[in-house]
Amino acid sequence: MGNAKKILVVEDEDLIAKVLAIRLEGLGYKVVTAFDGVEGLDAVRKEKPDLVILDIVLPKLDGNTLCEMIKTDAATKHIRVIMLTGKRLVGDMESAFSAGADFYINKPYEWQRLQDKIKQLIG
Repeated sequence: MGNAKKILVVEDEDLIAKVLAIRLEGLGYKVVTAFDGVEGLDAVRKEKPDLVILDIVLPKLDGNTLCEMIKTDAATKHIRVIMLTGKRLVGDMESAFSAGADFYINKPYEWQRLQDKIKQLIG
């Protein structure tokens, strides 16, 4: 499948990243994983994913900052971003959307809901 959509998962919790990657690959997506914000930014530029699933709380560069960098760079601003967060704070939600996130989901996430949203955003 040369035309498989590519998803970058930026998540510092190894297990969550692994499970997410396995589930997404099961749906036919190509998955790339990064474990901190800096690695995530490099991967965005190198891999040109269709979608980034981004944890807000990340080492080196937080998810909101990374999202903003993706969305303000002409080369990457078309990339869809879903933010994952464990903090159920309204302020978090607002900062995620002001950083340009396309969608926002709380951890522990509901797989079905996440899956539906991914299909909606990138098919």
